[in-house]
Amino acid sequence: MVLKIEGLVKRFGATTAVAGIDLSVHAGTIFGIVGPNGAGKTTTLSMVTGLLKPDDGRVIVHGADVWAKPAVAKRNMGVLPDRLRLFDRLTGAQLLFYSGTLRGLSRAAVVARTADLARAFALDDALDRLVSDYSAGMTKKIALAAAMIHSPRLLVLDEPFESVDPVSSANIIDILRRYVGAGGTVVLSSHSMDLIERICDDVAVVVNGAVLDTGTVEQVRQGRTLEERFVQLAGGANKAEGLEWLHNFSD
Repeated sequence: MVLKIEGLVKRFGATTAVAGIDLSVHAGTIFGIVGPNGAGKTTTLSMVTGLLKPDDGRVIVHGADVWAKPAVAKRNMGVLPDRLRLFDRLTGAQLLFYSGTLRGLSRAAVVARTADLARAFALDDALDRLVSDYSAGMTKKIALAAAMIHSPRLLVLDEPFESVDPVSSANIIDILRRYVGAGGTVVLSSHSMDLIERICDDVAVVVNGAVLDTGTVEQVRQGRTLEERFVQLAGGANKAEGLEWLHNFSD
């Protein structure tokens, strides 16, 4: 078991953002977390990665408690957070060097891995440019490269495909699949049900800070598309009532 979440709770004043989440993630899988806006996905992943302290519960990463043994747990993680913020006045090469050095890698290892990651993410020609000049897709790719440079056992990615073009998305998916094929593990959140259904092995549906269903994608789908099942669990689609005037077009 690479990741185990037990009874995770987070409150903000009178609001309970996460209400006792339990999840288990096995090695060599891609685990998707889906839910509507405000469901608690980002709050949950922030607690998993040690960015936010829970009010109750615990997170175990490869046998280490994230809050009792943070250095050990975080050594095994690579993180792509929500509302991505990078040191964008660095070049791509400088950002990767900084990330690798912080993780304790030697200069030679950082240089070699930077070259490998740049090739894999098709960033060879962008390494000498400032990250502030990158497109949204390139920014996501350099951030993911920085998260992977120390070869973590677990990648935690919050909306990794948001604002990413189809070509960059396909490139990232290919890299994640190869990473998982070599024994790595990915936990990601996304609003794209089609993407989750296509690339994930397991999925959890989170609504109002609670897990409504979890299991393999096939188990959760129950013969429907994942989007149909999600809408059913999340409370159904709102009917567009009261908009009859919209059908009477202006002259």
